[in-house]
Amino acid sequence: MKYNSQFFVTLILLLFTTSTCFSQVVNKNKPNILYIMSDDHTSQAFGVYGSRLAKLNPTPTIDRLAHEGILFENAFCTNSICTPSRACIMTGQYSQTNGVLDLSGKLAPENQYLAYEMKELGYQTAVVGKWHLKNRPDAFDYYNVLYDQGDYFNPVLVEKGMTKEIDAITHGRKKRLIGKQYEGHSSYVIADLCLEWLKNKRDKSKPFFLMHHFKAPHDMFEFNPKYKDYLEDVEIPEPASLYYNANNGSVGTYGENHSLLDTIGSSVGHRNYTRDMGKHMKIDPNNPDPEYKHLAYQEYLKRYLRCVKGVDDNVKRIFNYLEKEGLMNNTIIIYTGDQGFMLGEHDYIDKRWMYEESMRMPFLVRYPKMIEAGTRTDAIINNTDFAPTIIDLAGGKVPDYMQGHSFKNILKNGEEPEGWQQSTYYRYWMHMAHAHANPAHFGIRTKRYKLIFFYGLDYLKRGGKAPLNRWSITEFQTPAAWEFYDLEKDPFEMDNRYDDAAYDLVIKKLKVELETRRGKLNEEDGKYPLIQKVIEENWNK
Repeated sequence: MKYNSQFFVTLILLLFTTSTCFSQVVNKNKPNILYIMSDDHTSQAFGVYGSRLAKLNPTPTIDRLAHEGILFENAFCTNSICTPSRACIMTGQYSQTNGVLDLSGKLAPENQYLAYEMKELGYQTAVVGKWHLKNRPDAFDYYNVLYDQGDYFNPVLVEKGMTKEIDAITHGRKKRLIGKQYEGHSSYVIADLCLEWLKNKRDKSKPFFLMHHFKAPHDMFEFNPKYKDYLEDVEIPEPASLYYNANNGSVGTYGENHSLLDTIGSSVGHRNYTRDMGKHMKIDPNNPDPEYKHLAYQEYLKRYLRCVKGVDDNVKRIFNYLEKEGLMNNTIIIYTGDQGFMLGEHDYIDKRWMYEESMRMPFLVRYPKMIEAGTRTDAIINNTDFAPTIIDLAGGKVPDYMQGHSFKNILKNGEEPEGWQQSTYYRYWMHMAHAHANPAHFGIRTKRYKLIFFYGLDYLKRGGKAPLNRWSITEFQTPAAWEFYDLEKDPFEMDNRYDDAAYDLVIKKLKVELETRRGKLNEEDGKYPLIQKVIEENWNK
């Protein structure tokens, strides 16, 4: 049988068209995935998490995700600081494996795994807002991101494909940068850019994976002036531990005979001689504590919650667009923070700690086609599990190089599958850095118990003596110490029971689990011999 060339051309075109149409049908059946993350938005600053601030109703729009979807009560970060947490989310790996241990860490484009995996699954990928991983997010189809931390007002962002340099003012300095300087508050600018991409720049024949990253409410809590009267005449509820810290902590956090109480952990009031929130809030330093601390806390929380209000209002703008375009119910919407944040608990500010308020991440998901409205779960997840779960939701297979696990099945009804993890590992590396002066530590957290080891040594330094008036005192070695909390009896971590004989067996079992977990996760310290020495000398104390 003879065929002419025109027949083959027609046949090839027919096969191509059929394949393309089939691909478009498959893509249209896949859910869009919108991942919204704010910087330092802690679970205390939500309505649905039921904290002391819930009665202020700080997040009515974001709370909708929990009312119509699922809320995770035990979502945790593995390293409570911006850059490492974001690296864990992008790689599905713990810090020693992905190589991003602290704020100086970089994530090379070839290691931006989540973006590559989603593209392989037919998604158009985009990230807008705060990136904070040094190298540009070139693995994404589209990006428009802040330089480093970015500015609250009139931020400079760089869009994929931009080559033109501009003279810009960023962080109060004039710089020559590739990008564009936008007018307005960053929360509105970032939402504007996301809406612009959704409306005009995405390929509507493909499902989208959009990472929408707010800068707010990161310090110094520069809120949009439109919110200046929000909560102005409201007395913000204060945590009891702001004034009385009971038996929280150890010599690892306050020194022998409390000799480092004024050094370790930045404070709300006068306690920390280097960094306290009252200085940032312009409170008259002649006011003694507790009045100074009270005034600082009230101003601190009002500024913080005004930033949260701006985030919530801009999330509403995104939701309104999705509703208008008929995309809301075919879009998996995730909301989280990049870690928790201390809002005065134990007289601490910032994050870094393994204490609950810093370690816990808010995590809400709405997808009515799969998730039953109003579901809550106490299943333990952490930020290395986010990428595997997103890949699984997109119809992919979780790659072996990821250390996290998909919790897709938990999303359906909140119930844990057989064999699901019953604990999570944590490690903070940035010993005594940035005047927040948090000692390096690691530990394990189960649903009921938490065991923390403060080893007090920087991984890059040899240790030794250093003056205690430096901005960063990473070379100052702090005492090694253990802390143990029974969270069922002591949910606010006010009573370190490490030396209580009644818990000896529990602590022994937790140490075995901690040691095993560190080995499996490549979190051991063979290449840091000074740290390993401290661990060995104090493991059984």
